[in-house]
Amino acid sequence: MKAFVFPGQGAQTLGMGRDLAEAYPESRAVFDEVDEALSEPLSEIIWGEDQDALTLTRNAQPALMATSMAAMRALEAEGVTITDAAFVAGHSLGEYSALCAAGALTLADTARLLRTRGQAMQAVVPVGEGAMAALLGLDFDAASKVAIEAAQGEVCQAANDNDPSQVVVSGHKAAVERALELAKQAGAKRAMLLPVSAPFHCALMAPAADVMAEALAQARIEAPRVPVIANVSVEPVTGPGEIRTRLVEQVTGTVRWRETIARMASDGVTEIWEIGAGKALSGMIRRIDRSIATRPVGTPDEVRAAAQG
Repeated sequence: MKAFVFPGQGAQTLGMGRDLAEAYPESRAVFDEVDEALSEPLSEIIWGEDQDALTLTRNAQPALMATSMAAMRALEAEGVTITDAAFVAGHSLGEYSALCAAGALTLADTARLLRTRGQAMQAVVPVGEGAMAALLGLDFDAASKVAIEAAQGEVCQAANDNDPSQVVVSGHKAAVERALELAKQAGAKRAMLLPVSAPFHCALMAPAADVMAEALAQARIEAPRVPVIANVSVEPVTGPGEIRTRLVEQVTGTVRWRETIARMASDGVTEIWEIGAGKALSGMIRRIDRSIATRPVGTPDEVRAAAQG
């Protein structure tokens, strides 16, 4: 039994998806439709030379989704459909890619929602006031205790439970910096600030959650063709109302990736394909459960190899 997963922010690289667009007309059409939906040539940024422009949250989020959907359309051209997966899931913004791939959201609506999400998440905390840090070598319980101790009246939360030895904390910059020292004292192998522009997945994002609640209320959402496991609940979402609720909660809630993969494994998943840019999720999956086979699907060669089994 296989599952498809979709990457989140941080996986973006200049030029991603261009080889897919050149090899598959169906993939090229994805980038064209996203450009049209956003009323600007996002593809020129993705395939350009300005890394800073691509890294901007407002661009990175729809760009990563477009690349994932370009890979998905290439797979479909080779005879692989979304229903070949027993489950789908995505890491943070990747949950929108998963919902789009599963038919719950249209491509154009997904692009617009992610542009809104990226702008809202960037705008609510002035640059320099928030931070995120990766704590390596601590499990989720230990990292959560570090975050609570570091808060000291400010916000510091466990934002991403990525795998058994990697937890990301998020919040006010001073609190996150305190967490770095406390994590080292608690036995972390490494603790480092991440090069992000805002403190995602923590209480500081509450105004962005309000923006997304309004945007999602206006979006047309269908029942997905395959179960989509939500980041915040680690449960499959099926109805439009539940999808809206979980996506709003996700803005401030913890991305429970370790539990998501464990849930898939317990339900019989033995193979997971990472659809889109990079291989970060595959690395996490191997650290969560080495019995699960992983396959990156982000280039024409990888698409053809996956389709051929």
